[in-house]
Amino acid sequence: MKIGFIGDIVGKPGRMMLESHLKKLKMQYALDIVIANGENASHGFGLNTENAKELLKCGVDMLTGGNHSWDKKEIIPLLDTLPILRPLNYPEGVPGRGLGILHVKGTDIAVINVMGHFSMPMVDNPFIAVQKAVKGLQEQGISTIVIDFHAEATSEKRALHMMLKGQVSAIFGTHTHVGTDDLLIENGTCYVSDVGLSGCRDNVIGMAKEAPLKRFLTGLPASLDIPKKCRKILQMVICEIEDGHCLEAQKIRVFDDKDEVLTQQALRE
Repeated sequence: MKIGFIGDIVGKPGRMMLESHLKKLKMQYALDIVIANGENASHGFGLNTENAKELLKCGVDMLTGGNHSWDKKEIIPLLDTLPILRPLNYPEGVPGRGLGILHVKGTDIAVINVMGHFSMPMVDNPFIAVQKAVKGLQEQGISTIVIDFHAEATSEKRALHMMLKGQVSAIFGTHTHVGTDDLLIENGTCYVSDVGLSGCRDNVIGMAKEAPLKRFLTGLPASLDIPKKCRKILQMVICEIEDGHCLEAQKIRVFDDKDEVLTQQALRE
């Protein structure tokens, strides 16, 4: 079983990269499923109906969310009908779900979306929520479990890995938009603190540089915007999983202005 996970898709540039490259990448790397974080896919804030269907058509099998899951209210009714997750640890009664099951080649693949505490909206304890979800899946006999941990602090992400290594197949960090170089496999669990964005790579976390610079230079508020022109990137981690254990993993980076695809192999601990 080969799974591809794409980090935060930021606006039209990110969607364009998936439209241009994802189907070819699925064939090239023989991917069985692709999971992608889509909470920034609609002009950087949230996910609307049109863009959700666009990403699914491009070859994404499951979309995950985060703190911007609610920005586009039109998507809320679709959380129950399309393969779109929102963080698991929102309180009971909130629309949508934080855990989804994909059925591929006779195997059940569980995808959990969870959000951290530091510098994020008020949610329930992510560690307790995930621990309970993983136990429930194991009791059902589901061993292939993939987690999108949408969190600001690398310490939270690393701690979740320490708690769950050997119990889940992969933990992919999202939210910061900056890819980290700590891809590893430990006790059969693939881990990376942040996969990194898919979108503009030559501004500030996928956004035009003017507003962030104004904020940092003056302290005054400024609205973030997606650049009209930029150099783009697609970032994805590919895992080979057997009986719930990750055997191999690699990070790939695709650029819109280069023919080469840069790869990084996972370090085995």
